[in-house]
Amino acid sequence: MEMLSFIQELFTKYGYSVLFFGLLLEFIALPFPGETTMAFAGFLSYTGRLDFFTLIVVAFAGTTVGMTLTYFVGLKAGMPFIQRYGKWFLFSPTKLEKTQKWFEKYGSFLIFIGYFIPGVRHFTGYFAGIIALPFRKFALYAYSGAVFWVVLFLSIGKVFGPQWMGIFHLFESYALWIISGGAVIAALVIIYRYRKNIRARLFPSKAATRIQAQIKKTSKER
Repeated sequence: MEMLSFIQELFTKYGYSVLFFGLLLEFIALPFPGETTMAFAGFLSYTGRLDFFTLIVVAFAGTTVGMTLTYFVGLKAGMPFIQRYGKWFLFSPTKLEKTQKWFEKYGSFLIFIGYFIPGVRHFTGYFAGIIALPFRKFALYAYSGAVFWVVLFLSIGKVFGPQWMGIFHLFESYALWIISGGAVIAALVIIYRYRKNIRARLFPSKAATRIQAQIKKTSKER
């Protein structure tokens, strides 16, 4: 409750800029409760005090600017800089090792899902720069993930209103499982919808045989 009172006071004094600079600082790896702040901001839009669309734009801007800065720091300064000065950004060797293992496990897709993994999202930008991931590929995952992340947590406050805290804590506890389940369901829907095209690409010879048979059948009927 003390944290919420503090966040509310910040919004009262500084408005939308709280979200922009708060999220930017979080991705530089300085302490800021980004997800809690977004959910609370969504609740403020539910009460009519803030505009929901403006919140999305501001939160997206703060997130992507922060992520992009960390990418270029990692790209230009490299691993020696992080190892030497990482402590000033709360980038401990343990967190570096954890992020590296996650990258080895999920590859570039970690940049997208990393938003939902505590202790990882703050460092994926640095690590993507350190391994010199092409910026276009980084931006694809980082910016699309940012849209999903900010809309999701802002929507918790906007949609659930006074009950937002309960939903927020539930989602915070099972975020990765919920996102993974949603991704699996979306993949199954896409596969089912485009099953004919997928089958044709996987088994081109069978598809060609089937088409030829249909052509012959049509010709005989004529």
